[in-house]
Amino acid sequence: MKDPRFIIISGLSGSGKSQALKCFEDLGFFCVDNLPPPLFPKFADLCVQSVQDIRQVALGIDVRERVFLDQFLEYYERFKSSGYQMEILFLEANDEILLRRFSESRRPHPMTKDVPVLEAIRLERVRLSDLRNQADAILDTSDYSVHKLKDEITSYDQRGNDIKRIQITLISFGFKYGIPPELDLLFDVRFLPNPNFVAQLRDRKGTEPSVMEYVLQNPMAQEFLTHLRHLFDFILPLHEEEGRSYLSIGIGCTGGLHRSVALVEHLKTYVKGKGYEPTIRHRDIQQPH
Repeated sequence: MKDPRFIIISGLSGSGKSQALKCFEDLGFFCVDNLPPPLFPKFADLCVQSVQDIRQVALGIDVRERVFLDQFLEYYERFKSSGYQMEILFLEANDEILLRRFSESRRPHPMTKDVPVLEAIRLERVRLSDLRNQADAILDTSDYSVHKLKDEITSYDQRGNDIKRIQITLISFGFKYGIPPELDLLFDVRFLPNPNFVAQLRDRKGTEPSVMEYVLQNPMAQEFLTHLRHLFDFILPLHEEEGRSYLSIGIGCTGGLHRSVALVEHLKTYVKGKGYEPTIRHRDIQQPH
């Protein structure tokens, strides 16, 4: 299958299409709302040819008009038969719920001109029946909260994509330069022996083998890492289940040059082995020491 992966989000007005698109954006998708169907082929070509490595795209498409629906389905089938990853996610809800949502929001139904809202809802349902029949998945959002919708979107995405969704950032830093404000979890490793007091290691960095060996071979470091790996095994799946998109984990030592750097490098390998793709930041490694 060719990249990128396109997920088309459509369905009944008031069923949560805009909120679903926000959920996909949190999952790392490149998102565009209300793309006119005639622009779909050009947009798809631009994504395929992009130098920004766009691999996942979610499109909110409004196809209530028959001519637009026919055009879209033609383009959709053409791209799908060419080997592109094309999916349709159709959102709906029952008439009573949709009517209540429009009443609470005080927004007019897009198809309401000379007809009551309930009649407009039913007319839209008929007009979108062909698109619904083409859908890869249908979500009935009648009983959904915002959090429930995000859970369902995440589950749907993971069925089509085996990589884990939570983005983990591992940050090494020096306490003397301040604590990074973006941290969700912080671990202080200043209890470990400091390579700064070893003459041949003082001017080296924690990414270098000699420093890593000095730090990681220490029995205290080995025991600490054993506990930390067990903690990661326990909490990372829980953060994913809770719907977190990002988790920033900080490892701090005095200057952010030796111990914290070596431990982050070790944890990077461990986290990758669990199927994640962590981002690494050695914030203070270039500071004057």
